[in-house]
Amino acid sequence: AVESAKGKYAHMLFNELFEDYSNALRPVEDTDKVLNVTLQITLSQIKDMDERNQILSAYLWIRQSWYDAYLRWDKDKYDGLDSIRIPSNLVWRPDIVLYNKADDDFSEPVNTNVVLRYDGKITWDAPAITKSSCVVDVSYFPFDSQQCNLTFGSWTYNGNQVDLINSLDSGDLSDFIEDVEWEIHGMPAVKNVITYGCCSEPYPDVTFTLILKRKSSFYIFNLLLPCILISFLAPLGFYLPADSGEKVSLGVTVLLALTVFQLMVAEIMPPSENVPLIGKYYIATMTMITASTALTIIIMNLHHCGSEAKPVPQWAKVVILDYMSKIFFVYDVGENCTSPKREKEEECRLEGEDGGQRRHKEVSSPLSSRNDDCNLKEKLNGNWNKSYGVHGENVNCCSCYKMLIKNIEYIANCVRDHKANRAKGIEWKKVAKVMDRFFMWIFFIMVFFMSVLIIGKAA
Repeated sequence: AVESAKGKYAHMLFNELFEDYSNALRPVEDTDKVLNVTLQITLSQIKDMDERNQILSAYLWIRQSWYDAYLRWDKDKYDGLDSIRIPSNLVWRPDIVLYNKADDDFSEPVNTNVVLRYDGKITWDAPAITKSSCVVDVSYFPFDSQQCNLTFGSWTYNGNQVDLINSLDSGDLSDFIEDVEWEIHGMPAVKNVITYGCCSEPYPDVTFTLILKRKSSFYIFNLLLPCILISFLAPLGFYLPADSGEKVSLGVTVLLALTVFQLMVAEIMPPSENVPLIGKYYIATMTMITASTALTIIIMNLHHCGSEAKPVPQWAKVVILDYMSKIFFVYDVGENCTSPKREKEEECRLEGEDGGQRRHKEVSSPLSSRNDDCNLKEKLNGNWNKSYGVHGENVNCCSCYKMLIKNIEYIANCVRDHKANRAKGIEWKKVAKVMDRFFMWIFFIMVFFMSVLIIGKAA
């Protein structure tokens, strides 16, 4: 019975209030009086942050309240009825709009009900999905923070007609649904009074600044960490043996892999002059890999220097073969720190020369002694005569011996030259190996410091 009585009084009140009411004019008794509109924004959800187009999509609850001088009643006359809910299009509403709106849809606000109190206070809660322009700074992507403004104000009424008042010092975040990509660090509200060039009257607005911090875990595991792992493959190209034929292919493959990641980052970033932090890391790594590939080609030319090449310069022997090879622990096959192979080869060479000299003396002594080599002369003469079909002719034995010694010396010189050329090629290969090891550590240090630098930016 009580509810039916209230319903009867509500219909009576509605008919009496809107009998001569017009929602086209500002509801003030004095036209020179300012109508105060209290604004409150509740952020419910961040739907999307389009960095490339610089558009923030958010789900908001917009609460506006004002006093209507023509919608008042004495609640005692209506059985204590102090408030009613009516459609919002029946009353006058302030034309509060989002100034920095970036949506193509200019539809009307959601036609929700308003709460009308007996003292003329009207409260209008309306949900809205807004798309606002936001200046995105991607200099420290993916460890960046963004500040997006939501500016609300009247479109036609100036400050002398409709004045905006902040309900709170910041937006309401109590009902915010946690976002997977962004953290909310605040939403302060500031009232501004601006005089535009077109008009002399002031126009107040309320600007809500949404402070966002990007959650970088997704980008670390999908963009940054693979790049760091791939970049560590570049120095290993120097450790790869030159005879494998895959040193240059490894550098080119790593470079192509980083190019793919660079294109992925470029697709989601706005085409601005500010290069993101991860983009700088990609560019630096790609430059380093390009330099390592170029150095690999130069070192491979040193490795394949053959017998026609010039000998290793003396300074290179001292600096690279003597000092740098020990610093970077570069030894040939069979070498160790206590008995290097070069000393063994020197000992073997000396022993070989001593043995050759002894054998040469053993051969040359019977040739120089005419008293002891009669049998040998006869045998050699007999063999010479048989070989050339000369019978009964005496051949000068000294000329035969000299020719034989000259042939032996020629063969020995050829073998000696072959060993010298081979040793020269081995020295160039060792120079290339030492330089490979040197640049490998240099590039490892560079990759390490670049990785530490970009991770330090996240702290």
